[in-house]
Amino acid sequence: MSGSGRRPTLKDIAAETGLSMAAVSYALRGLHGTPETRQRVQDAADRLGYQADPVARALASGRSGSIGVLCASLEDLWQQRLAAALGRELLAPDRNAWIIDSAGDADRQLELAQHLVDHRADAIVVIPINPAAKGWAAIAQQTPVIAIGDALPGAKAKSEVVFDNESGISTALQRLAEAGHRSVAVLSPSRRFETERPAEEIAQRIAFGLKLKVRIISCPHDLAGATEVARDLLGSRPRPTGILALADSMAFGVYAASRELGLRVPDDISLLGYDDQPMSQLLTPPLSTFHWPLEELVADVVARVTSAVDTNRRVRRTTVVPELIERGSVAGPPT
Repeated sequence: MSGSGRRPTLKDIAAETGLSMAAVSYALRGLHGTPETRQRVQDAADRLGYQADPVARALASGRSGSIGVLCASLEDLWQQRLAAALGRELLAPDRNAWIIDSAGDADRQLELAQHLVDHRADAIVVIPINPAAKGWAAIAQQTPVIAIGDALPGAKAKSEVVFDNESGISTALQRLAEAGHRSVAVLSPSRRFETERPAEEIAQRIAFGLKLKVRIISCPHDLAGATEVARDLLGSRPRPTGILALADSMAFGVYAASRELGLRVPDDISLLGYDDQPMSQLLTPPLSTFHWPLEELVADVVARVTSAVDTNRRVRRTTVVPELIERGSVAGPPT
């Protein structure tokens, strides 16, 4: 290492090896040169204590190496798992992920997206709170956007991985109807923003066809908030006999409120979750829920990020279909 305290540069490695600065730069990135030359350059870099300057590299390449992962709410355990998996898969020598929580605030999410743009994020992966917000069009014009869950109807996103809520909610309500339920509540995180295929609209339409009386209840993801909503719902009259929670974290609140009120799942209330949290298997009884292929979804999103950043190509939308996992939290209505 240089004894001057000065940070070693490409120029120092070029002088050490007798190569041009361009040849050194290419060799360090593994782009050109024979294996022997690349090894000679790397040995010189190690000997001098050279470390790549990410700021200089970003200025030279026009890329920051940073990918924004903009979650709707990290109170949702499924989003926590998704964000952690994306963070691991997006980590590379020249790339990293910024995991950011929008805390369920649609306006704040757009502000955070613009913040990522201003800080030169190479791409933004977003679980949109309000997919129809007009601000997404401007964001998508400034940096590649990959949407997860809902499409962005007003924006030219580079790619969209859409959840098939039509299939999931239809299967859930049919399961409850087949068990004999006629009064069902749907716990939803949505604030009824206009979306291309809103879960609430799907639930109302399918319930009508199944001759179910359905109530859509706004519910937070955190346990205390979900328990409070479930407590009010289960204490109401007439009480629904079946509940579909559009996140397992909300279903946990139903278990907690049921215990407080002396009710039993599924004897007094049948319950379905929606995202197959590992701890859902530990409840009594274990929660019947829907499994979404997380590993495949993460691999798909990472591939779309790479395509958007490296080739600037738009990748067609894909739809992810859930699978119902039966575990014992659904039975017939109480007599």
